[in-house]
Amino acid sequence: MASRDVALCIFIAAFLHVSLGQTPPKSEVLPEFLALLENHTVTQGRDVSFTCVVNHLQSYKVAWIKSDSRAILAIHTHMVAHNPRLSVTHNGHNTWKLHVTNVQPNDSGTYMCQVNTDPMRSQTGYMEVVIPPDIMDLDDTADLLTTKENGDLRLRCQATGTPKPVVIWRREDGRNITLRNEHGIKRTTRTYEGEQLHLKGVQRQEMGSYLCIASNGVPPSVSKRYYVNVRFKPVIKVPNQLVAAPVDSDVLLQCYVESSPKALNTWYRNNELSTLAAKLLEDEKYDISEVTINDYAYQLNLTIRRLNRTDFGTYACSAENAFGKADGSIRLQELHRPTIASTSQTEVLEKHTWRKQTEKKGKKYSHAIDRPETDLIQKTVGHTTPMSRRNASSSSNIANKSRISSFPAPAPAPAHSAPKQVATQNGVKPSHDSRLCFIGLSMVILLILTCN
Repeated sequence: MASRDVALCIFIAAFLHVSLGQTPPKSEVLPEFLALLENHTVTQGRDVSFTCVVNHLQSYKVAWIKSDSRAILAIHTHMVAHNPRLSVTHNGHNTWKLHVTNVQPNDSGTYMCQVNTDPMRSQTGYMEVVIPPDIMDLDDTADLLTTKENGDLRLRCQATGTPKPVVIWRREDGRNITLRNEHGIKRTTRTYEGEQLHLKGVQRQEMGSYLCIASNGVPPSVSKRYYVNVRFKPVIKVPNQLVAAPVDSDVLLQCYVESSPKALNTWYRNNELSTLAAKLLEDEKYDISEVTINDYAYQLNLTIRRLNRTDFGTYACSAENAFGKADGSIRLQELHRPTIASTSQTEVLEKHTWRKQTEKKGKKYSHAIDRPETDLIQKTVGHTTPMSRRNASSSSNIANKSRISSFPAPAPAPAHSAPKQVATQNGVKPSHDSRLCFIGLSMVILLILTCN
């Protein structure tokens, strides 16, 4: 047994002497490297290989060594390291390759291609294993991301990777992040860098989704979504507190509600004869709907169809959640449609009035001018009593007032002009009785139009 061990030791010593300790003859050409050993930056899980090209190798051997651990990985084409992810190949000429599959972080380091000359010849290459970023699960439940209005929240996002990732916060909807210091002074920013985001004095406008984004230059970047809940009691705003609509029409009543958590919303019809309000339900008469505006605001709509006079009155919208209750009221009243004459009727009436006024004005002057001179002279010099003069004066004043109120009086004729000349210009000579009838009829029409 001892002799067998001695023989084995002699064999190993001889192998090492032949493999690593050969001294070339003085006339022999030494091996030389034709290319540098490359450096690699590889993502975890990928495959990579180092290539070593040696000329004039002759009887020398090529070995692969991991420099930082001084571990011999392979000699020529024989694997020494017991690692199934490592292998070597030789093209039968001057090229040797060391293959590493499914690269892991502990594979990072310096690799050496060595020839067992004396002195030893070698070249090195470096492999860096990079790891894409990943965000750790810190069990931030929804309860930890909920606060009352004006409360504080702290969002945590811890990322791992090689190289160390950079963590950036931003809002999912693109709005700015609001930051406040201990004195309540606030500033806004589009992004915030750091693993923790401290929100102080949170308002309802800051409610929503926040994104934690981790990146280190190794694709892909990763992100995690945090939803911030802000709790507060409902608030109701009524854009139109007084609404008017005609009978037989449809009308829309609206209330604007802000609430978190979402409130229970109800419409009521206030009864003026009772203190109890009647709750409205959706049916053929009422259409009730909600329109979401954002995470905490929405609009309540009540449509009343085919209005009748019993529908007019006061309506109320109500919103209630665990933090409080709010109400708003709207007064609905009747809108009376005005009666307006058609355009064609108005035009006909205006033309008729203008024609009558013009005819009246022309007939008045023609009546005075077309009389014979003898009649005028007789009227001028005839015998009249004071009573008849007063009656004539009062009747003429009434007629003049009615004419003046209905249409502007024409300019009087010059005092020196002769009656016959004016009559000749007008050229109208109707009979006396027909003129009186026509003037009376015109005055009646004008009085009716004036009263209207």
